Amino acid sequence: MLKAIIIILLICVLLSGFRVIPQNNEGLIETLGKYSRTVKAGFVFIIPLVQHIRRVSLAMFPAEISKYSIITKDNAEITTSLTLNYLVTDSYKYFYNNTDSVKSMVELIRGHLRDIIGRMDLNDALGSTSEINAQLSDAIGDLTDIYGIRVVRVNIDELLPSTEIQKAMDKQLTADREKIAAIEKAEGEAKNIELTTKAKNEALVATAKANAEAVKTRADAEAYRIAKLQASLADASDGYFKNQSLDSFNNLATGPNNLIVVDKDDITNLGKIPATAKVWQQTEDK
Repeated sequence: MLKAIIIILLICVLLSGFRVIPQNNEGLIETLGKYSRTVKAGFVFIIPLVQHIRRVSLAMFPAEISKYSIITKDNAEITTSLTLNYLVTDSYKYFYNNTDSVKSMVELIRGHLRDIIGRMDLNDALGSTSEINAQLSDAIGDLTDIYGIRVVRVNIDELLPSTEIQKAMDKQLTADREKIAAIEKAEGEAKNIELTTKAKNEALVATAKANAEAVKTRADAEAYRIAKLQASLADASDGYFKNQSLDSFNNLATGPNNLIVVDKDDITNLGKIPATAKVWQQTEDK
């Protein structure tokens, strides 16, 4: 009976040595508390009561670095928070080289971020999140290897200046906007005055040009009339002028004022007009 019990106990102990390492995990086998070997996922046998196995996941883990303060180059305080994804690349280093590899990795990232932002002015830091992410990734890429960890992605979620700086920035932003609005209003008014003045000047110029054209047209018409008259008179015969003289004397004779003053050299020409000759003969008879 005792022998059977012993056999059963031995079988149970042997069976307890069979272990299964899940997918995407590694096993660290310790013999009497000392690291012995690393085993991959699958069916594993360890010596019961002598060996112990520690499982280490190789899957990717998300991590969040809570808000903490950083001082910029121009002594401005900003608060930042990060998120990252990491995975274990060396289970031995991850478990044995550090008592808390993840915490050490987080402190390393914080220190490098302080160094990067500490060399930047506030405005540069607030506007260069992508650049800071790239520098941080390059800086921690090889350093976390000592912890058996590789950071796959790191991202700065926010960079916030202190409350006092935010108030000052809001005031400055409001002042800048008011300044821009005042400048745009002044420029608009100046442009409006310029356009109005230009329109008035163009109207005056157009009116002056129209008046000048009208005067020129009237002058050209008068000159044309005079030229045509002079040409007609130059081509007229003596008979035409005699008929004109006769008509003029006839109009004078019928009017209330029939006194005519002529040059003495032209008196003999009056005889050529029948009515004048008759008047002249009656005067001589008296």
